[in-house]
Amino acid sequence: MNMRKFRKDDTEVNMAPLIDVVFLLLIFFMVTTTFREESEIQIDLPKAANEPMDAMPEAIEVIIDRDGKFYVDDQALINTQVDTLKRAFRQSLGERQNVPVIVSADANAPHQAVVKAMDAARQVGLSKLSIATRNFKEE
Repeated sequence: MNMRKFRKDDTEVNMAPLIDVVFLLLIFFMVTTTFREESEIQIDLPKAANEPMDAMPEAIEVIIDRDGKFYVDDQALINTQVDTLKRAFRQSLGERQNVPVIVSADANAPHQAVVKAMDAARQVGLSKLSIATRNFKEE
């Protein structure tokens, strides 16, 4: 009787099933994850018979929606007070001087909101104001 001593070989861990499980979990989370879509500001610009203007990249854009809410450079303001608008203009202006302001107001926005935005810009020292419109031909 030849008794051989069995020695324990190093135990191997098979990684293939582990990798398969990780990939399945990854696919599961990718499929079931819902991505939060940021709401875009919907405005209906008033119509005018003018020629389109080239975009001013350094301009400060004020968007006023149909409810009279303000957005300065795509950032919603917490309220519709003139002081809040002035603070947003100063923050957007930074160290720049005499930057043009483009007011994009919804066609159904309250007229008072447009006047308030223009007045706040004037109080901060911004005097170059433009009102965005869309051309009659765009329809």
